[in-house]
Amino acid sequence: MATADKKLTKRQQQFKTMLESLPSTVTAKDAVESLKQILKANSKFNESIECHIRLGIDVKKADQMVRSTVDLPEGTGKTVRVAVIAKGDKEKEALAAGAVLAGGDELIERIQKDATVLAEFDVLVATPDMMAALAKVARILGPKGLMPNPKGGTVTAAVGETVKALQGGKVEFRADKQGIVHVGIGKRDFTEAQILKNFSALYDAILRNKPSGAKGTYVKSVTLSSTMGPGIPVDTTKLALEIKEYLN
Repeated sequence: MATADKKLTKRQQQFKTMLESLPSTVTAKDAVESLKQILKANSKFNESIECHIRLGIDVKKADQMVRSTVDLPEGTGKTVRVAVIAKGDKEKEALAAGAVLAGGDELIERIQKDATVLAEFDVLVATPDMMAALAKVARILGPKGLMPNPKGGTVTAAVGETVKALQGGKVEFRADKQGIVHVGIGKRDFTEAQILKNFSALYDAILRNKPSGAKGTYVKSVTLSSTMGPGIPVDTTKLALEIKEYLN
């Protein structure tokens, strides 16, 4: 065994052996099938399935920002806790839809005085009329990725509909500083078909949100992985055609 391999854990060695049996790139279907086999043999908990897409964009240019939302048809496999900043009937609408927290100025004040309240929810939605008041806690929400944003679909008057959509599988995606989009598309206990449906919905949404200023190859690479597992590169040359089978 090579010296480098001696430093690998038993689990990592198993990953390496399984990956070496695969071509350098595979179809999305084959990648998901291989990922499921790896998880079945090596995972003891319900790991997340993740998709990482490297885009050919210049992240320094505002007109090449890639940020939007997509409804994953099979959900995320997670319980999403939604809080809403709203007043009056909109507050009642949010609570009726299943929001874990809802309120106006008093909820903003609570966030301002006690940041531990952020641990009570995963996504924050706000009505447009509350955004000016919410600005006072932007420095608290921003670093946690919780500041509502129109592009992320979290600034809206349709709070009830949005709460239900977020709980049902609506997720935000955005390119990071390296131009890579990272999104969880399922869990270990999802079927291959469920993962492929979610992956196809995400990939299609990214294609539809291609910035007009992006030049050259838009999708440079696609990798599927699990929380603690290896990444499996997907062949992108026929991917747009492959996903049509799984799109509704």
